[in-house]
Order: sequence, then C-alpha cells, then structure tokens
Amino acid sequence: MKTIKMVMIAALLVCAAVFLCGCTTTPGETTPATTPATTAPAAISGVVTIFNAGSLTAPFEDLEKQFEAKYPGTDVQLVAGGSTKIVKDITELDKSADVLASADYTLIPDLMMPDAADWYVTFAKNQMVLCYTDESKYADEITAENWYEILGKSDVAWAFSDPNLDPCGYRSPMVIQLAEAHYGDDQIFEKVVMANSNITVTEENGVFTIHAKSPEPKGTLQIRPKSVELVQMLESGGIDYAWEYRSVAAQNNLKFIELPEAIDLSSVKYADDYATVQIDTEGGMMTGKPIVYGATVPKNAGNPEAGLAFVKLLIGAEGQAVMDGQGQPPIVPAGGYGRVPAALKSLTASS
Repeated sequence: MKTIKMVMIAALLVCAAVFLCGCTTTPGETTPATTPATTAPAAISGVVTIFNAGSLTAPFEDLEKQFEAKYPGTDVQLVAGGSTKIVKDITELDKSADVLASADYTLIPDLMMPDAADWYVTFAKNQMVLCYTDESKYADEITAENWYEILGKSDVAWAFSDPNLDPCGYRSPMVIQLAEAHYGDDQIFEKVVMANSNITVTEENGVFTIHAKSPEPKGTLQIRPKSVELVQMLESGGIDYAWEYRSVAAQNNLKFIELPEAIDLSSVKYADDYATVQIDTEGGMMTGKPIVYGATVPKNAGNPEAGLAFVKLLIGAEGQAVMDGQGQPPIVPAGGYGRVPAALKSLTASS
C-alpha cells in the first residue's frame, strides 16, 4: 500500500511539472528544453567590422555612435576605402567584414553574389560635383558652363581618384565624357583627360568606352586611391580642383560646381544617357548609371547578427535621418534584392 501511494505521489508531481511548464507532449515524444538561450534572439555584442566607401565615412561615424549606444556591448570598427578595393578585400583576400557598404550597389551583385553574399539593400543616392576653394586658380571665373575649359588650362592642378579602386574614380571620367554631348564639344575628353593621363576613349555605335586599366596621370592631373584623400589636397593647396560626391563637398564645407543633371549621374531621368558611357577597369566594365549606394552582410562575417542589426539601423528612420543630414538623400524605403533577411523585410521594397 505504501508503494502504491509513493507511485501516485510521483505521478502527481510529474503532472504538476508538466502543467507548470506548459508541456503538451504525449508518451514517446521528446520535449526540447525551453530556456532563454533558445527562445530569445542572440545578444548583439562584440566587435562589428564595417567595410565602407570613403564617402560614407561621416554618416557612418554618426551611425557608429548610435549603434554603440543602442548596443552597449559592441565596438564598431569602420574600415573606409574605395568600394572596388574593399569588395575585393572580401572576395579575393577573404578579409572578414560584418557589413559591406559600397558607393556603387552593382559591385555587390556583380562581384560578390552568389559566393560572398546572397542579398543586398540600396539605401542612398548622390551626385558628382567639381570641388574647389577660394585659393583655387580661376575660382572667381569657373561656372557650370566653363569648368572643362578651366581644367584644360596648363596652370591648373586637378585630380580624381583611381578608377580601378574607387567608384568616384571611374565616375569622374564618365562625367567628362558625357559633357561632350551636353555642351556640344567633342574635344572635351581629349583636351581634359587624354592630354593629362594614359586614359583613352573609343566609340562604337554611339557608346563610348573609356579605357582606364592603366590610368597613369601626367601633366596637370593627379590620381589618388580614394576620393576622400583629395579633400586634404584641396585644403592644403596641393590641387585646385577635385572631383567628389556632393555629400563629401558639403560635409567638408568645400565650394563646388553643381553640374547639369544630364551629366552628374544623379537622376534616373537620364539613365539612358548615362548608359552611353562605360569604363573598362581592372574590376570589369562599368556602365554609367545613377549613383546608388548598396549594403550587405557578407557570408564571411564574423559577427553576422551585429552586422544585420547595423544594416537595420542604416535603412530605418534613424539611419535615413543621418544620411539626409549628411547630404546623401536616403532611398525610402530601401530597395531589397536577393534573399533579404526577414528582419529587414518590413524596411525594404523588394523587387
């Protein structure tokens, strides 16, 4: 009798435990343990490595502060560089990044997918401008109508970034080639670019191909790896003019010539016109198109959860406000392409 009572008590204790934990399994089924570790999302912590285009440095420094405040256990480390270079650092050198943010979104599908990434978002726009300072030669004469004549002068030092490393670098000669049709002068590229570098151009069926794999500068032109390096050169008086993104000019309080939309790569309205120019670089053939920034979490990310959280911040309301405040109009909602993570679906307009 005592044994029966003990069995009944044990059975009652088991039933109570089942009731308290909410289990509804039947005999023979295995119930997985329910703990905070398996039901709660992984904590966002640790080092977060961001490979970003140089032109994103200012807004991403703001986002770094916001992210670290939101996730106190994190340490965001920004690695700025030419977009082509930082993409190749991942795809060819297997450097690990938790976020890749490019000044040309097409580098992600063209160079990273499907092996190094399987999705991306488009999040901001920009436009090309010609920057200068009060100390630049002919600063009081240059306009949106005569800038190419100023750059052609033998006493004017000017620069753009390396077309093989930086999208701003391959977009600069594109703008100069597009200027020929807009201003009705088919000698602009020859006088400005070809006379001062090894870069050449050919035309076939109305499409101009710029050959820039060996862009060695000469004469009055200088070429540097990253467009942001040119800001210091301008401010120090090392050059008179530099091709930059409008956002970089605004962030550094530089004077700039705002070019016509037909050549500044800013407007989808002129997408067909932009596409009449392409440039052959070490990274491949790049076709003229409106400037659109893209981001992804690479497959080799060491801290992918944190990387995804950073992208979520970037394309959310906080990130949009930061981008707008830094002179880079956000794309609202962000575009989503490929296997966009569920966490970003509500913030993107997927194609």
